[in-house]
Amino acid sequence: METVWFCLVAVMIAMYVVLDGFDLGAGAIHLLVAKTDEERRLVIRSIGPVWDGNEVWLLAAGGTLYFAFPLLYASGFSGFYLPLMIVLWLLILRAISIEFRGQVDSPVWFAFWDFVFAGASLLLAVFFGAALGNVVRGVPLNDKGYFFEALWTNFRLGTGRGILDWYTILVGVAALVTLALHGALWVALKTDGPVHDRSQKLARIAWWGVLVLTILITVVTFVVQPHVPANLFFHPWGYIFPLLALSGLAGIEWFIRKRDDLKSFLASCAYILGMLTSVVFGLYPLVLPASSNPVFSLTVENAKAGDYGLRVGLAWWIVGMVLATGYFVYVYRHFAGKVTLEGEGEEY
Repeated sequence: METVWFCLVAVMIAMYVVLDGFDLGAGAIHLLVAKTDEERRLVIRSIGPVWDGNEVWLLAAGGTLYFAFPLLYASGFSGFYLPLMIVLWLLILRAISIEFRGQVDSPVWFAFWDFVFAGASLLLAVFFGAALGNVVRGVPLNDKGYFFEALWTNFRLGTGRGILDWYTILVGVAALVTLALHGALWVALKTDGPVHDRSQKLARIAWWGVLVLTILITVVTFVVQPHVPANLFFHPWGYIFPLLALSGLAGIEWFIRKRDDLKSFLASCAYILGMLTSVVFGLYPLVLPASSNPVFSLTVENAKAGDYGLRVGLAWWIVGMVLATGYFVYVYRHFAGKVTLEGEGEEY
């Protein structure tokens, strides 16, 4: 049962990255692809009624993590307290920048909130990537399953390191470039005219960055966390996940050349899903590796809740996910097609 919940948590996190990832990416790039106030409003409108709904997956994943693996939740949220507070403030700033932007008719006001929106989106992508890097690299857990790390020290791997080191920053940069590509493909899908053209151009450039960073991070991760290549070696069927990522990455380039916006965006979704599932498969059964002593690592077995609770919770989880999925299908079908500024007096 613990393996089932491990997979469910991984799926929910992956859904969050895929869905909220494109509007984080749209925010990070919107000052680059939108040059006028009208174009910037168009980019914000492209994520209009879905950006806040996408964040439901983050809350749902956090709640599911708390329910299924309480020790992991307690350990992670205490050890990563400072960066989690930073992430919380960035989420707040990003939300209010969208809501406050149109409240005062002033170019200075617009420019300020556009900058906040872009900056918060960019930093969120980096922090989420750095968080993933910490999980892969491992943290200095003690025998009770808790740890503390400074935000940064000397940026080196080894003893006395911080949450930010050269590896986690590298993963953070890769996350930013990946979500910038993902967001550019979404904006291209939802817009026409100059914004669409600039987004496609940016996507072509970002694709090369993603390609280089994917190769680099794969090589470095195999060195930093030997558990990942070991899992692939002993369970060759797991190569299906890296192959999904490579197929998605190749598909992005192919469909961009074909000028098929929808399929290039879907290929980007496949790439992100492939990369995240590759990490999850490579770490299993670990949920939080210990860099201090492998014996102290948190696994699906020693971090799980009681078996009875997991069985009962699964029934409620299925009901909740059916309702949530139905809502998202409805919203995205209703929001299909290109966006315009027509009817902007209404919400979004």
